Amino acid sequence: MKTRTLLFTGFVVVAVIGATILQAVSAGTGGRRAAAPAPRTADRGIAAEGRVVTYPGAEVRVAAERPGRLVAVHVREGQEVRKGELLVEIESDELQAALAEARARVSEAEAEAHLADLNRERRGRLVSEGIAAPHDLDQAVRDLEIARARVETARATVARHEAQLEKSRLLSPISGRVTAREVDPGETVETGDTVVTLANLGKLRIDGEVDEADAGSLTVGAPVAIAAEGYPGRSWSGKLEEISDAVTLRKLKPQDPGRPTDTRILAVKVALAESTPLKLGTTVELKIARQ
Repeated sequence: MKTRTLLFTGFVVVAVIGATILQAVSAGTGGRRAAAPAPRTADRGIAAEGRVVTYPGAEVRVAAERPGRLVAVHVREGQEVRKGELLVEIESDELQAALAEARARVSEAEAEAHLADLNRERRGRLVSEGIAAPHDLDQAVRDLEIARARVETARATVARHEAQLEKSRLLSPISGRVTAREVDPGETVETGDTVVTLANLGKLRIDGEVDEADAGSLTVGAPVAIAAEGYPGRSWSGKLEEISDAVTLRKLKPQDPGRPTDTRILAVKVALAESTPLKLGTTVELKIARQ
């Protein structure tokens, strides 16, 4: 009985040792083949910052072309305007008076030129009849040329005053919205002072900045996901339409304070593929698909 118990105990020990050895071998060799492959981390794309801007020519700062006091500002911020619409008027009473005087001088000079022309014709007949000397005809011709020159000078003065008068009326160079009005009636402006800023908000895109380390992964036409801090949980689609040929210093301040501000970047342009509520100048986060 005792012998059977010892044999049975020995058998159990051997079985346990064998199972342990087989388990160890399986874990070291065959177990690797049976194990499921580790999940691959999803590629989230290239992170970048950007800002909503207009296409070139779709935002215009209208500036005064001559100094003077503003007598009227016909627009307000947020107003839609059409190309050619009157925006601002600068005082022009003196210019209008000068223009009227210049036009009168043109009429006077034209009358003198007409008289000089008649005198030349008369002197020409007298010379041909031998009554007058050739010198008299030469004098008449010179008087006509001087009179005609005075006409041209007077007309040039009129054109100059007309041009100045046109600069007194600032017209909208594009159709769009007034995004900023810098002046009010009664103020005095100097040449070059901005009075109104206009933007065509139907022509928006995004200026983005990508770290230079990701330059090799960019391709024109790549899909772009766009998000903005003021619109949590929302995103819009876009397309990479331009990639700069030169690496430059960062211009935009990163929204993530952990990102360095002195890195070198590659400027990109992103076209919006759908309508968005994003405002001009909004800072956005971009995710550009790697190619």
